[in-house]
Amino acid sequence: MAPGIGHRLDGWPNRDLNVGAVISLAPDLSFFTNLFGISEAEVRNIFASWGPGKFDAELAFDGKAFRPDGKSAATLIPPAFGMAGINLHTWTGWGSVPHWNALVANLEMHGRGTFYDPRLNDADKFPIAAREGFGDVRNEPDLVTSKLPALHIYQLSLEAPRPPEGSFDAEAAKRGRELFTGPAQCARCHVPPLYTEPGWNMHTPAEIGIDDFQAMRSPDERYRTTPLRGLFVRQKGGFYHDGRFATLEDVVDHYDGHFSLGLDAGQRADLVEYLKSL
Repeated sequence: MAPGIGHRLDGWPNRDLNVGAVISLAPDLSFFTNLFGISEAEVRNIFASWGPGKFDAELAFDGKAFRPDGKSAATLIPPAFGMAGINLHTWTGWGSVPHWNALVANLEMHGRGTFYDPRLNDADKFPIAAREGFGDVRNEPDLVTSKLPALHIYQLSLEAPRPPEGSFDAEAAKRGRELFTGPAQCARCHVPPLYTEPGWNMHTPAEIGIDDFQAMRSPDERYRTTPLRGLFVRQKGGFYHDGRFATLEDVVDHYDGHFSLGLDAGQRADLVEYLKSL
């Protein structure tokens, strides 16, 4: 059964929290006006563009608040469950779980610790990070690093939730599983039971048939093969890093076309039911 009121939802992606609106409530936004070199009104406009369930972690590194099409560059908050055995973290695979924990603690939450990532010294890709020295942060005393091992173990213990009873067609899902591991070729990248590649689970934008904007904001300029367990909790806000696909049907249609799979309507429907069962 799906957790109800009073049950913990550890690791679930929060698709209701409006992070940008919360930040805008701060009485003093001068940190951001100074960091970005823009007015307070412009800072508030950036935060207002995010909307519920989204956050822009790279903004403080590259200053790219908007995509070429004018839409916000913020991405959906990803789930933190089901990470045991999974290589890399975040949509564009910045690093391992403890790497991202250290990055967030020091560079996003401004904790007093130690963080080292010389990739942020690239002034062309990360002009703000390079200017501010974010690639080599050291504080004395270090109040962050000692907390990282326990946090890592805790996060890896978070299992992906199972879909609610009756939320998918079991017979159709059984047929969909055969398609997933066979003709649809999904399991080539989403390898069961991890549902991502064991190893280097990164792909160029061209390989998965989408634009490269968000990938170019990351060090390796690729997208991570997203683990698929617990897909049912991600339906609000859409799928992929920016929610570009509103439904699982849209995702299946995209790959059917991109890889010229030639799936018929019934097969696509069965595949969706299998995805809902994960």
